[in-house]
Amino acid sequence: MDLLAPRHLLVILLIAIVVFGTKTLRTVGADLGGAIRGFKEAMKEGESDDHSSHAAGALAVLTSAATGNASDTTTGNRPAA
Repeated sequence: MDLLAPRHLLVILLIAIVVFGTKTLRTVGADLGGAIRGFKEAMKEGESDDHSSHAAGALAVLTSAATGNASDTTTGNRPAA
């Protein structure tokens, strides 16, 4: 026998409706959905920031290698030859 069969979930849902009421459960569900949506957006935003900064760094390295410019990226000065 399953631990959480559909019949068990239905009983739990009915008890929650009786205890909290439908309006409160609807509000909690909307708040939980908004929190999950915000978390996903923040994760996507963080990933795009990481990718763009890595891409910009790689582009700078490739550009300096292609032009023969071996400048120091922190000071902008060429190293002594």
